[in-house]
Amino acid sequence: MPTMSSSQRSQWPVWLCWLAMVLDGFDLVVLGTVIPTLIKTGELGFDAVGATFAATISLVGVGLGALFIAPLSDKLGRRKLLIACVAGFSIFTIAVAFAPNVAVFSTFRLVAGLGLGACLPAALAYMNDYAPAGSAGKSTTRTMTGYHVGAVATSSLALLIIPNWRLMFIIGGLAGLVLLPFLWAKLPESLPEAASAREAAHEKAGATSEPAPAVVHSAGAGTPEAAPKAGFRDLLRKPYPLVAVGIGVASFMGLLLVYGLNTWLPQIMAAAGYTVSTGLTLLLVLNVGAVAGLVLAGILADRHGTKKIVLLWFGLSAVFLALLSVKIQSEFLLNAAVFVTGIFVFSSQVLVYAWVSQLFPANLRGTALGFAAGVGRLGAILGPAVTGTLVAANIVYPAGFYVFAAAGVLAVAALTVVPHKIRAGKTTVPAGER
Repeated sequence: MPTMSSSQRSQWPVWLCWLAMVLDGFDLVVLGTVIPTLIKTGELGFDAVGATFAATISLVGVGLGALFIAPLSDKLGRRKLLIACVAGFSIFTIAVAFAPNVAVFSTFRLVAGLGLGACLPAALAYMNDYAPAGSAGKSTTRTMTGYHVGAVATSSLALLIIPNWRLMFIIGGLAGLVLLPFLWAKLPESLPEAASAREAAHEKAGATSEPAPAVVHSAGAGTPEAAPKAGFRDLLRKPYPLVAVGIGVASFMGLLLVYGLNTWLPQIMAAAGYTVSTGLTLLLVLNVGAVAGLVLAGILADRHGTKKIVLLWFGLSAVFLALLSVKIQSEFLLNAAVFVTGIFVFSSQVLVYAWVSQLFPANLRGTALGFAAGVGRLGAILGPAVTGTLVAANIVYPAGFYVFAAAGVLAVAALTVVPHKIRAGKTTVPAGER
């Protein structure tokens, strides 16, 4: 983008990555909005077992995409991967609307998930390459507000058009196709070696100097001296194994909460005696709380350190999830409780991503984020699967909330063992303070 002004260059990547996360947010809740209708009508042959299978296989695709496709951004560049991911997701999401049965429906969701799984790590790695030093918390949480804005928009759309579930997928896919030309024309390339050069220049200049601007270039432009290419094997080398284990477990638990709640919350509330419309409204309120929580969490993480805030956030998530097991008669109090729960539950997982971006060097950032997201997707698979089993057994309320609260406690325990500082060679990287 050589002809663009500096201010224009700084805004396009921010908004385009944010919009990519809006699409990811669509996928977060779309099954949760259509599952009650599909089970109730039995359309395509859906029942509780079929819905659980569809939710699970969708997340298998997302996990595979995060683990095996997202690391390509460290080798090929973020821009190419984002464009390919959005294109693949959009085409197969539209295809879901025309599925003739549960098997084809689930297959299309699996393939769409491959693109979605790689989209999130690539977008977050891009934004952390691009952001000034010391702003990883705000950069990550700001980008991830798109994730929950997309979830809120999808929940709102469902209130308007459900039971027309096919239209939900058509709209989601078309939105991705509309975004594609903007990604192609306006998103400059950001390669890991460019970010590495920026970080090295900042360290050489000293802590008192202003943060160096991100190095972003279009295809064909000259690149700084290349940093070594990274892969998953690097996560097995000192000092990363303990960090990877702690982050992986926390991400597993975090996405178990995110996907378990967004997939089954309407059904859980229906089991508790609330109406279906109330369950959909609470899904909307939950994700509105998530957006507010992301803004607050990013500010506090950059100010007080990411580790302190992520531990606090997961701990409070466990407390409020346990409280939701109590039947609340007041509509106002019920909405308030779900809103506050959303503040802590979803931003907890995003803080894990922010921490990963700070702990790992730029040339390993996409791989590390892919690992965190990929392992987390195993939790995303387990969450809906466990909750779906509880639904099938007619014990999802209040047992589902107890399972979610326990996941929050386990995340706290896992993150506690991650060291506050990582020493890689002669460089010390303070967790959450860089």
